[in-house]
Amino acid sequence: MKSKLVLLISAFSLASLTACNTIQGVGRDIERAGQELEEAID
Repeated sequence: MKSKLVLLISAFSLASLTACNTIQGVGRDIERAGQELEEAID
């Protein structure tokens, strides 16, 4: 289960990082990834 979660988060992070063009965008993407992680843990 944890390996699937890590894979999902990694894929989401990679997609988010490739989609953003600015440092601010990276910060927002990382924040969203953290929120997704918190929701997945709950």
